[in-house]
Amino acid sequence: MNKHAVKAARKLIELALAEDVGDGDITTDNIVPSGIRRKAKMVAKADGVVAGLPVAEMVFRKLDRDLVWNELTPDGTKVKSGDVMVEFEGSYRALLTGERTALNFLQRLSGIATMSAIYADAVKDFQTVILDTRKTLPGFNKLDKYAVKTGGASNHRIGLHDMAMIKDNHIEVAGGITAAVTAVRNSIEHGIKIEVETTTLEQVQEAIDAKVDIIMLDNMDVATMRKGVELIAGRAKTEASGNITLERLRDVAATGVDYISIGALTHSVSAMDISQRIED
Repeated sequence: MNKHAVKAARKLIELALAEDVGDGDITTDNIVPSGIRRKAKMVAKADGVVAGLPVAEMVFRKLDRDLVWNELTPDGTKVKSGDVMVEFEGSYRALLTGERTALNFLQRLSGIATMSAIYADAVKDFQTVILDTRKTLPGFNKLDKYAVKTGGASNHRIGLHDMAMIKDNHIEVAGGITAAVTAVRNSIEHGIKIEVETTTLEQVQEAIDAKVDIIMLDNMDVATMRKGVELIAGRAKTEASGNITLERLRDVAATGVDYISIGALTHSVSAMDISQRIED
C-alpha cells in the first residue's frame, strides 16, 4: 500500500473501532479469559481479487501488537472460493473483537478490486485504460482508489485539487468552454492538467481550439463518440463517460478513446464474501 492509503487506513481504523467497540466488547471481554491465544484464517467464499489485507492486519495489530500475520494471497491475487487468504495468530479477544471491522475493510476493498479487474480485463485487447471516479465512499477515497489499482484499473483525479475538470455548470457560468478554460489556465500552476466535459461535436471542436489536455465525451452514443475521437485526432487525450455498462464497454473502447471512466467501480460495488475462521 502507498503511504497515502496507509495514512487514510489508520484514521479510518481509529474511527471504526471507536464506533464498533466503544467502551469495550462486553460479550467477548466477559466470556473469553485474557491471555488466551488462537490461530485463525480468512477464507474467500467467492471468486475475486484480494485487496485490503494490510488494512485487516492493521486492525488486529491495533488490538494485539504481538499479532503473527502470514499472507498467503497478497493484495492483487486472484482467488477462488475456498482459498485461504491469510493465516494469523493473536489474542483470542483481539481476534473476536476485530473480526467485523477487519472484514468490513477487506470485503469492500476486495469487491472494488474484483470489479476493477472485470472491467480492465474486458478491454485488454484495446489501448483503452479504465479509470475510476470521485464517486467513492466519503473518507475512503484513498483506500477505494488503492483497491481500483490493485484490481488492474487506474485512478482518475484524486480530488478537486489535483486536476481541473470543467463541467457543464462551469461552462454555463463562464459563458462557454473557451472562457472557462482561459479563467482556469490563468490561475492554476503550470503542469496541472485541464479536462473539459463535452456533449456535442461543436463543444469538442471548441475544446480542441482551447488546447485542453483531456476531452471528455460525455453521454454520447458510440457513433458520435467515434466521430469525436476522429475530430480530436490525437490533439488531446479522450475520455468516455456516462452510462458505460459492461455490456457496451468493448464497443466504446473500439471507438479509440484513451480512457473510460466507470463510477460503478466504487459507488455501487458488492462486497466480496470472505469469512474468518478461528481454530479450536
